[in-house]
Amino acid sequence: MATVIAFELMMLVTSVCALVVSGWLWLQARRRRSLQALSGFGAMMALWCGGHIAIQQGWHRLGILLILANPLMPTFFLHFATRFVYPGRGRAPRWLEWLSRHMAAIYAISIAVILLSWFGPGGRTVPLGPFDAFFVFQGLGWFNIAYTVVIGVFAHLVLVWGLSVHKGNLRRSIVAMFAAGGWGLLLATSFIFPSLGIDWYPYPMLLMPSYVVLLVYGVVRYQILEANAFAKRALPWLVLMLVLLGVMMLISALTAAFLPGPLAAVPVWQLWLCSLLALAVALLLKRPLNELSDQLIYPGVRLNEGLLERWTNRLKSAGSWESLEDLAAELISKQLGQPVRILLQQAGAPVPAVSSRGLHILCLHRVTGWRFRLEGWDDVKPGLRLTGEVFGSLLATSCGLLERSLQLAEAERRRLASEHLVELGSLSAVMAHELRNPLNVISMATADLPSERRALIQAQLKRADRQISDLLLYSGRIEPQPQPVQLAAMLESLRPLFDWQQTEFETAVPAELSLQADPHRLQQVFTNLIDNALSFVRNSAGSRIRVDADDSGRCIRIHNNGPAIDPSLHDSLFQPFVSRRAGGSGLGLAIVRRIMDAHGGDVRLRTDLGWPVTFELVFPERAMT
Repeated sequence: MATVIAFELMMLVTSVCALVVSGWLWLQARRRRSLQALSGFGAMMALWCGGHIAIQQGWHRLGILLILANPLMPTFFLHFATRFVYPGRGRAPRWLEWLSRHMAAIYAISIAVILLSWFGPGGRTVPLGPFDAFFVFQGLGWFNIAYTVVIGVFAHLVLVWGLSVHKGNLRRSIVAMFAAGGWGLLLATSFIFPSLGIDWYPYPMLLMPSYVVLLVYGVVRYQILEANAFAKRALPWLVLMLVLLGVMMLISALTAAFLPGPLAAVPVWQLWLCSLLALAVALLLKRPLNELSDQLIYPGVRLNEGLLERWTNRLKSAGSWESLEDLAAELISKQLGQPVRILLQQAGAPVPAVSSRGLHILCLHRVTGWRFRLEGWDDVKPGLRLTGEVFGSLLATSCGLLERSLQLAEAERRRLASEHLVELGSLSAVMAHELRNPLNVISMATADLPSERRALIQAQLKRADRQISDLLLYSGRIEPQPQPVQLAAMLESLRPLFDWQQTEFETAVPAELSLQADPHRLQQVFTNLIDNALSFVRNSAGSRIRVDADDSGRCIRIHNNGPAIDPSLHDSLFQPFVSRRAGGSGLGLAIVRRIMDAHGGDVRLRTDLGWPVTFELVFPERAMT
């Protein structure tokens, strides 16, 4: 009697598992159409197991009808296999294209076979061992089972073709389906024995719950990452349930053997002992089973708290976006044993371009915070993909921390600079007043001097006045009044202001390029940069100054073919009172930076554009009109 109950229980568990999995697959089918057919396979598996339960409960006719509906199981699987290996695009054999177009006809044939076996008749029930009734085929039922086998074989031939043409995760899924199919064939073999006259209890059918779960999991584990996370959580509990069932069966057997009366007569203390024993076994096995499930679901993964803490600390040590990219790429590439490229999208920047080859982790700046995205990971094993997901999450957190750190550092720098400029502005105003008075006196005193000496003194007075003006401009507050500026026209208006002395001035800025900027301040920027360039190229053979823009129009470049700037000056070039030319105030480039900062842009030196010296002005996107 216990074996009959065990058989009914396993059929019920298989039916419930198949229905649950079928419903989940139907929900997932919105993203993957092939899963609709696999969902139908799960539903038919549930009905087939329900037929065996119905026979054991005395509903023989209903049970026979449900079992004889089994041709729809391989038909659904054939439909799934066809969609899985050939989604309707790309090259395929003519027979596979024909099969894909005529699936409705195959369903109709399967239903016709079922109806024939129903009215054939196709089966009956006979006593078998402990069973009062068990299903056996007869008459057209043998045609039913033969047709079922043929369709199943044909479905696996479709998978064989898919195995020969696909690579990566699709190929791994097909291999997993073959393994699960072999296991299912082994379990279902005992179902046929009574029909062949073999009086043998169908022990393998007790493991039928494992078949539907393994088949579906083998299909989706490489396609739907959530399935792996669910399996990781479910596997320990499944094993614990089996252990608990074994313990209960052992105690029940011992009770029946050594104690009189049914199990209901067992003393309460023994039931408590059973519960405590089951709980103790569960607690002892929980940790090792978790580790075992990690190795089974994500083989090769070595994620632990120590590694995550080490990753977090290393990523926090990065002080710039470039160093964070390099450090992150080094850490994840070392862990995976293959190169991974890290791409970070800073605030306001476009999404970085991703190449079609290789593994990429993108960290994108969004309104709600930093988010990561994996690119090129579709054919990566689930274990490695999990590693990428975990690392991407840590990297996104590190990007947020670095952004806030840089913002605080910039705010502090601006605060200190503002305090310094306030003090410098007050001092500059007093000094300008005190210096310009004696300079005016000196200028008037030169009226009676010879013209040559007067011109020399006047030139030096103008130089001193220009330095005073630069000092006032640098130390004062800059509040831009933006308006559309046609850059090409403005550059042309600057030509008459300079003594070019045979220097070629070339502009290659689109006539339609317009910037939203303060025209007076923008003119100061170009005046300072062109004057600075002229001081080095003037009176040189073949001297050239060129102004152009990149494709986006956000970057304006001022090139000159004068001598290259000493690398030792690169870091301090835009600081005040740093000059590389005789007679310079050291404020020209510092003023350019202050004006660009006030517009929300940037200025930088470039030496990689084919010119000895290039100053690049970068305007924010909001400045484009």
